[in-house]
Amino acid sequence: MNLVYIGVIALILGVFIGYYIRKRIGEKQISSAEEKSKEIIENAKKKAENIQKEAELKVKEEIYKLKQSAEKEISEKQKEITEIEKRLRQREHQIDKRGEFVEEKERELKSLAKKLEEEKREIAGLKENLSKKEKELSGKLYQIARLSEGEARRIILEKTKEELKMEIGKMIIEEMERAKEESERKAKEIIATAIQRYAGEYVGDLTVSVISLPNDEMKGRIIGREGRNIRTFESLTGVDVIIDDTPLAVVLSSQNPMRRELARIAMTKLIEDGRIHPARIEEVVNKSKEELEAKIKKYGEEAIMDVGILQIHPELVKEIGKLRFRMSYSQNVYSHSIEVAHIAGIIAAELGLDQKFAKKAGLLHDIGKAVDHEVEGTHAEIGAELLKRVGESEDLIEAVRTHHDDKPANIYGVIIQAADALSAARPGSRKEMYEAYIKRVSQLEEIANSFTGVDKAYAIQAGRELRIFVNADKVRDEEASFLAREIVKKVGEEIKYPGQIKVVVVREFRAVEYAK
Repeated sequence: MNLVYIGVIALILGVFIGYYIRKRIGEKQISSAEEKSKEIIENAKKKAENIQKEAELKVKEEIYKLKQSAEKEISEKQKEITEIEKRLRQREHQIDKRGEFVEEKERELKSLAKKLEEEKREIAGLKENLSKKEKELSGKLYQIARLSEGEARRIILEKTKEELKMEIGKMIIEEMERAKEESERKAKEIIATAIQRYAGEYVGDLTVSVISLPNDEMKGRIIGREGRNIRTFESLTGVDVIIDDTPLAVVLSSQNPMRRELARIAMTKLIEDGRIHPARIEEVVNKSKEELEAKIKKYGEEAIMDVGILQIHPELVKEIGKLRFRMSYSQNVYSHSIEVAHIAGIIAAELGLDQKFAKKAGLLHDIGKAVDHEVEGTHAEIGAELLKRVGESEDLIEAVRTHHDDKPANIYGVIIQAADALSAARPGSRKEMYEAYIKRVSQLEEIANSFTGVDKAYAIQAGRELRIFVNADKVRDEEASFLAREIVKKVGEEIKYPGQIKVVVVREFRAVEYAK
């Protein structure tokens, strides 16, 4: 019995255990299946998203290609439209031109028709005049037939005289033209000869002088305690002393060549002597001034000997020597004056004039530049006054005074003007910054245009002449000279320039009518 109960119980337990085991296994299988299904779903979703993205990319690519194709097609269409519009405009322009051509031809035809009518009237008038002349000639012939032999001869001689006057006038004009051509040819030959026979050298002067030192210790002695030596030197000479890292050298800087030369002589003496202090510097500078004066006189004498002029006032010798330290457009005025003297002498000799007088005028033509920084006025006027003071001849004075004028006072003034231009125009003789030149010319024209009544203003002859055209309705004749003086005054106040500037005010009245 117990065995039976045990067996029943074991059976029931087996059933329960089997049910439980199957339930657990089923739950695990279900859980595993759910996880697999979730994984499959996730993978499917990812694949779907990838497929969707690929599809979107393909769609976007297709859209971009379609857009590019459309834009290209639109651009080509636009080009075609532009070409069509261009051709249409050309056609319209051609049509307008043809229309203008037709209108012009119509006007020409009308003008020709009008001229034809006028010529017809003239021909009719000529016919009337011809008939009148025939009647007059018939009357004159009748009168001549009644004239005596003496009266007929007188009439013939008068008529012949009138005809000869016309022929002689024509011959005079032809001879004048021939003489003009011959004079121009001869002038060119003389200028070419003068240039060939004289060839001077040009060396551009700098604005600094470099002094060699025996050792770098000398720089400290030049400067002095607290810079008193260098300050004393600069105040006495008017030159800047530049002491930098350059070994065994000191630089003297000044735009005034004479001051720079004085400083060079004094500095050289101080370095050789070795004693450098304010009192010694003042002593050496004073001695250097005396030496420079002697050197200036020597330069003047050398120039006179070079040119071959013996009779010249002693006061002018010194002024000629000063020109050695005067620059104009970076051209040394001393060398320029000697060259002008030689060229002027050659031209005068070719023309059969006084060669020595021409040389003297050429050497002294810029003498005013030796003192123009001390006296007011143009160098030509200053030079003329200087020559007048020392008793030079009137011809020489006027030649110097007018060597920059349009109409020189005498033939020697013309020669000096030509020789001056030849010397200044030679390659390498003068130089000026292009920007400074353009600025000066622009300033001159702006100053002139700032005045009321000025119509146009032109700076000509490389900025040496300002030609102004005024409105005749706004500026009267008596006001023109006043306007010129006002412009000269303003130019002198606002612009720094070498030499002189000529201001010409032109007022003219123009009557204009139109033939219709």
